[in-house]
Amino acid sequence: MAQKKVSRTIGEINRKIKSGKVVVVTAEEMTEIVKKKGARKAAREVDVVTTGTFAPMCSSGAFINFGHTKPTIKASKVWLNGVPAYAGVAAVDIYIGATEPAEDDPLNRVHPGQFKYGGGHVIHDLVAGEKVELKATAYGTDCYPNKDVTKKLTLDDLPYAVLLNPRNAYQNYNCAINLSNRTIYTYMGVLKPGMGNANYSTSGQLSPLLNDPYYLTMGLGTRIFLGGAQGYIIGPGTQHNPNARRGRNGVPVSPAGTLMVKGDLKEMDPRWVVGVSILGYGCSLALGLGVPIPILNEEMARFTGVSDEEIFTQIVDYGNDYPTGDVKSLGRVSYAELKSGTIRVNGQKVQSVPLSSYVRALEIANILKGWIENGKFLLTEPVELLPTARSRRKKS
Repeated sequence: MAQKKVSRTIGEINRKIKSGKVVVVTAEEMTEIVKKKGARKAAREVDVVTTGTFAPMCSSGAFINFGHTKPTIKASKVWLNGVPAYAGVAAVDIYIGATEPAEDDPLNRVHPGQFKYGGGHVIHDLVAGEKVELKATAYGTDCYPNKDVTKKLTLDDLPYAVLLNPRNAYQNYNCAINLSNRTIYTYMGVLKPGMGNANYSTSGQLSPLLNDPYYLTMGLGTRIFLGGAQGYIIGPGTQHNPNARRGRNGVPVSPAGTLMVKGDLKEMDPRWVVGVSILGYGCSLALGLGVPIPILNEEMARFTGVSDEEIFTQIVDYGNDYPTGDVKSLGRVSYAELKSGTIRVNGQKVQSVPLSSYVRALEIANILKGWIENGKFLLTEPVELLPTARSRRKKS
């Protein structure tokens, strides 16, 4: 007699969370379960799979309201610890981007620039409870006469502060090498000449969008782990490309989907919101992000059972091809190969170096697992799913 197909709803899973009977595993654990028992049995046994990633995510920033002053001000230019913030929103509303450098930074005039402090560092300092100097200037109006404000403040002093990131958690990304004869400094890190190293940035089998390649459970309103607190997916990120080429397992073999996310900055943990300096390139923000994936059916069990051996990315030359916009693949490599520490490119052995932390990604997946098991985190039904590929049958 054929077994009945697995089919459950998010509502049913939430009832199991509330009753303490939910079965949650990390994506790493799910990989082993699917290998040993198959997707159908795994789907019967597991309710939720947790994922995680921790890496620099440049397209990040914070919306802040710094509160009305006496006399009142309609700020036209604002700096936080010397880092410019965008003030063209409202009187005391600003947005500070993670990659904005301090105004007096020498940038790459002294090459390679160190970019010691920028927007990502300001966000980290706020989350860490540090005092930050705000300076604002204005042209003055009848209702907002003040033209100059300088004051020290902490995150607790701000009436409103949210992390709102236009593009996070890239679904797969390039493996970067350098075929030129000089050292280059990129957002993928320092790349030595003549294929001296190969840099990559994803947690592979733990990465959120690699465990739901067609975005069947993620969208507007999906509750996630963000910066050590609960946050939300609010839509597709900028550069979201669901139509990228895919392997037979549905996983894209090049950069594809992205997430736009938000969360309350006041609830976050500085361990998971860290300002970083990328030598010769600029400032950024290393961010912890994790998404719980409900196992609604056997298909989702199969997707979340994906392993590093089954996830491939493109090798791209950042010395010549990438800067000219003439990007072409120099070959494919699996994340199992990348994580081994060496890969082969054109017959040459090349050291592979991660920009993301698998250890920290696994920690995020386990924290999220604990929240769900302890009834502190319920799943949400997306109001609208992320845009997906035009055809589920599109293969590379």
